[in-house]
Amino acid sequence: MDFLESKYLYFYLMLFTMAYPLAQSFEHRLTYYKNWTRLFMGIAAMMLLFIPWDIYFTHQGVWWFNDKYISGIKFLLLPLEEWLFFILVPFACIFIYEVLEYFFKKDVLKSLARPAFLVMGIGLGIGSLIYSDRQYTFVTFALTAVALLIAFILNPSWKGRFLLMYLVCWLPFLLVNGALTGSFTFEAVVNYNPSEIIGLRIFTIPVEDSIYNMLMLIMVTAIYKFKKKSA
Repeated sequence: MDFLESKYLYFYLMLFTMAYPLAQSFEHRLTYYKNWTRLFMGIAAMMLLFIPWDIYFTHQGVWWFNDKYISGIKFLLLPLEEWLFFILVPFACIFIYEVLEYFFKKDVLKSLARPAFLVMGIGLGIGSLIYSDRQYTFVTFALTAVALLIAFILNPSWKGRFLLMYLVCWLPFLLVNGALTGSFTFEAVVNYNPSEIIGLRIFTIPVEDSIYNMLMLIMVTAIYKFKKKSA
């Protein structure tokens, strides 16, 4: 798609991610804007882990950014668009959480969520050991396994709704991450060192990205729901 061949592609993707949730934040039934303070507390806490991780992996060449598709504005090795990614993707996904909670009163995955967390946690823990020689795979699988097993033990009330949100978020995930990994352009926006990943891809997306996304969202959701409950 020639029209996507722009140095602002990554920035445009972030605008696309933000546009609808922001426009609907003031809708009278959801009033999402009233939860922004709690949301950004969760995002800030998540970024305390993910930003240093991102900087280190960029420095180590685990992944890198294609200058053809970024504005060129960088801070601590990371493009401006990458910083926006960690803010706007959770912003959009928690909006989806709130929409699903509003329109689906029944927590349809409640009974399945806890065993799913246990199975995924154990599976990812085993995977991290098998692929301990691949940095992205090992770190992502290991940290997500820990998060899932903690959630299994603590058994939070939002576990079923989180799982539903995560499943629904697969559609925008495939679009946005697909665009970032070269599904629609001649080259990828984000490139990965093949020796640091399994090599299994969902279209053009490394499977590790889907787990990375899960960890990011479970951290934000946990803090967001805790702050909302204690308000």
